[in-house]
Amino acid sequence: MSEGVELLQAGEFLWEIPRSGEMRVPGRIYADRPLAEMLLADQPKAREWNALLQVRNVACLPGIRGYSLAMADIHPGYGFPIGGVGAFDTDEGVVTVAGVGFDCNCGVRALVAPLDRADVEARKAELAEALFRGVPAGIGSVGDFRLNRREIDEMLVEGAGFSVRRGYGTGADLEFIEEGGCMRGADPANVSDRAKGRQLRQVGTLGSGNHYLEVQYVDEIYDADAAGAFGIERGAVVISVHTGSRALGHQVGTDYLPKLKAAARKYGLQVREQELVCAPIGSPEGREYISAVFAAINCAFANRQAVGHLARGCFARVFGIGPESIRLLYDVGHNTAKFERHRVGGVEKTLLVHRKGATRAFPAGSPGLPAAYRAAGQPVLVGGTMGTCSYVLVGTAKGMEEAFGSAVHGAGRLKSRTQAARDYRGERIVGELRARGIIVKSHSMAGTAEEAPGAYKDVAQVVDVMEGAGVNRKVARLRPMICIKG
Repeated sequence: MSEGVELLQAGEFLWEIPRSGEMRVPGRIYADRPLAEMLLADQPKAREWNALLQVRNVACLPGIRGYSLAMADIHPGYGFPIGGVGAFDTDEGVVTVAGVGFDCNCGVRALVAPLDRADVEARKAELAEALFRGVPAGIGSVGDFRLNRREIDEMLVEGAGFSVRRGYGTGADLEFIEEGGCMRGADPANVSDRAKGRQLRQVGTLGSGNHYLEVQYVDEIYDADAAGAFGIERGAVVISVHTGSRALGHQVGTDYLPKLKAAARKYGLQVREQELVCAPIGSPEGREYISAVFAAINCAFANRQAVGHLARGCFARVFGIGPESIRLLYDVGHNTAKFERHRVGGVEKTLLVHRKGATRAFPAGSPGLPAAYRAAGQPVLVGGTMGTCSYVLVGTAKGMEEAFGSAVHGAGRLKSRTQAARDYRGERIVGELRARGIIVKSHSMAGTAEEAPGAYKDVAQVVDVMEGAGVNRKVARLRPMICIKG
């Protein structure tokens, strides 16, 4: 049975794990009372992983600054909780595989089509079939974007720009991708041949699990100014792509777990559980892993760029519109480790910010934002479930100060995949959603059961917590019309 963790209320939407024992900083969790009570109730039931214990364990890592944070979509992950954020001093801190995860730079890309809801409803079945056939998805899915070993290395350095150079989208897209679609400092030499070999035909594919392509419409605007800056209005059609670095990113995590385990022993680093093995940021092992993570981040940017291009082509064929008329709103990741400038104790420092199932959410005026968005802030793309809704949020100054410019990434799981597979049947989920006007096309009914809407928390509640805490702000709500799943 899991040991208990004390959780104290520090505000209406903020809870704190007081610093004790080996903790170097307190833990902080954004939640309302029902979500907090859910986390507390999970503790005695947890046989292996417990989200509160993971927040506390992260707080014990060397060089962590501020707080060990968790967004409102928190649930247990591998070492780090999903929804977890940890920022580490570059001189004293560590990098850990658990803070990035195995689906490196899994993220969301949102495109806006020059159509309205009625246009899609009139040809919904045709469009769903086109997307199902035109965008490869499923376990081990492969596409027509075939690369050799030299090209893989180029992609790992160039990111989304590589896909653009190969004819997938346009250079105008790059301004609207986090980091311009390319992390500098990626070193393909630190990515194994096995990882590269697994990716030779996986660029331009969705994969499986919680990855999806959804066609949505905007049904509510909360912040008219920000929505205007982002170019969205009620009834607008949005294409959302949720996927990451596919097999390459998973292999990077697998390859570096034993390397960082050896590094932790070498440098005498004490970790509270084996999943949190780590290396000093400035060590050879730390630098090697970080450069491999940056390469995997670039792989995911290239992948989403290619998938977005394929989706544009499907829309063009069905509606007779130019692919270039479908505008990229934004593309942002939520399984990353990145060097960023933040204020800690009144002093601005460079920190290595791990976001595990958490999204970057920079406020208005932040460097690096697209010129068109600088006065509004960075779009944050939050996926819900195929039966509920998704959101566009924006970062706030308070979120930058309190949470290292971070946000939720989704609803957060309520049930494990194993439990969901026991509780739901994919065919029934598809039928129920079709009765509500949502077409689901899936390559796996078992996978659909695991991703049933009931397996997740209420995304509206999660988003309301983050807005209530002042960390993120709601801009728009999106409802699904079509969902393509692996």
